[in-house]
Amino acid sequence: MSATSSTEPVPTTASPRLRALSRALFLRLGVLPFFLLAAIIVFGTASDRFLTVDNLVNVARQSVYLMLVSLGQMVVLITGGFDLSVGATVALTSVVSALVMAALGAVLPDAVVPVIVLGALAGCAAAGLVGVANGVGVAYFGVSPFIMTLGVSSVAAGGSLFLTGGVPVSGLPHEFADLFGFGRWLGVPVPVLVAAVAVCLIWVVMARTRTGAHIHAVGGNIKAAHLSAIDTRRTLVFAYTLCALVAALTGLLLTARVESGEANLGGTIALESIAACVIAGVSLRGGIGRVETVVLGAFFIVLVQNGMNLAQIGSYLQMVLLGGLLILAVVFDQIRYRMLMGNG
Repeated sequence: MSATSSTEPVPTTASPRLRALSRALFLRLGVLPFFLLAAIIVFGTASDRFLTVDNLVNVARQSVYLMLVSLGQMVVLITGGFDLSVGATVALTSVVSALVMAALGAVLPDAVVPVIVLGALAGCAAAGLVGVANGVGVAYFGVSPFIMTLGVSSVAAGGSLFLTGGVPVSGLPHEFADLFGFGRWLGVPVPVLVAAVAVCLIWVVMARTRTGAHIHAVGGNIKAAHLSAIDTRRTLVFAYTLCALVAALTGLLLTARVESGEANLGGTIALESIAACVIAGVSLRGGIGRVETVVLGAFFIVLVQNGMNLAQIGSYLQMVLLGGLLILAVVFDQIRYRMLMGNG
């Protein structure tokens, strides 16, 4: 009997603890840790180059643009809406800033800094108008965010094509591309530094200011926020305008990268930014979202795209897989919401 009892498995609490840890991670961060682990295992097995330092640095550099747009998208999602016009805003910013820089550069060839500054301000102003239009339509006229941002996206995209005739705008100052497209400071790419500053500023706004608290309150319960003397309309307009201005910053960096104004920039970035946010645990119902996890979510999306390229997966199939990731993320968001409500 003693020999038999000695061979019986010893009870352990490791498995319950692992399940409890997984549940806590899922409730706090969403599906991101699990998706990230799966991507590392799958693509690390498929390609020896995937987990090299050079490749990861390259992914970090490429994720800057999606990261910025995703942060703006996060702000709008927290209010309970979303912005489908971010891609068109990126393109409009690129076109307007490039046109102004090219026109002023021809007249003032020696005034490089004023030309760049005025061109950037013109692009940001155009993007700001897009954001204000979205915010006013949603906040003051009660238009669905889907319809409002979709319509504004069509207007902005059509305006970009009208201004350029579908032809890239050239003649930008070389210094603009040299600094913001390919420049480095202390060995760090300038776009990465710009993104780091933007991340810090948005984190401060969302986590340390009254405006950030109002944004969370509007997304959590807009009626309760209104009864708490929060100007919900102004908060919504601010959220959509901030989203557009962050997209404008992305448009300027991409314009410097390609050294021309392009009306087709940001074609798929709206879907990718929503996917990055949802995978990072931002709730589609509003009220929930963290800057740091969205940064990691954008990195994850670019990491997956990089892994599929290294695994030689075709571009059409990549679209299928990214769409499937978004659907899975939304499904898990539903499950997470029910679990949170159950805990509440």
